[in-house]
Amino acid sequence: MNIDLNIFKIQSNNVLPSRGKILISEPFLRDVTFGRSVILLVDHTEEGSMGLVINKPLPLLLNEIIMEFKYLNEIPLYKGGPVATDTLFYLHTLTDIPGSISISKGLYLNGDFDEIKKYILQGNEINGHIRFFLGYSGWESEQLHNEIKENTWLVSEEEKSYLMKDNTKDMWRKALEKLGSKYETWSRFPQVPTFN
Repeated sequence: MNIDLNIFKIQSNNVLPSRGKILISEPFLRDVTFGRSVILLVDHTEEGSMGLVINKPLPLLLNEIIMEFKYLNEIPLYKGGPVATDTLFYLHTLTDIPGSISISKGLYLNGDFDEIKKYILQGNEINGHIRFFLGYSGWESEQLHNEIKENTWLVSEEEKSYLMKDNTKDMWRKALEKLGSKYETWSRFPQVPTFN
């Protein structure tokens, strides 16, 4: 029996990528880093694109790499991507951090880390306000556009509260479901259809 494998091809939703939008991986992308991932685009220009995978927690806590946080409640770390995996990036909602880059309304990237540390050490709430990542995801000029044309990624928008939540377990599925019934069906397929 021959199966038409085109039924497993997802069609792009024709939304253009830009800073602050998210990329949702197509359901059958079999890649350790990018399979079933949601990526926040933190930069998108003609020269290239940069993003952070926001739904892949690492088996490591920020408390384990920053000694000042050693005795604080657990602070999760996420795998931002395969590039510069020894570099810390942070998304936050704090409007007064010098040097921050505005990603979208009320959402910022990086900035003065001493101010971030001070905020945390003063006992302020982290959940919903700051998320930490090791590494980032990068695309050269035209590379992301080509991947979107090949239907590797769907482009969408999400609320700041969604992007900042620590519970990322169902983030990919929920992001896909929000695109409509066609994509909701795709969200229930196994990543490797032959394993079903």
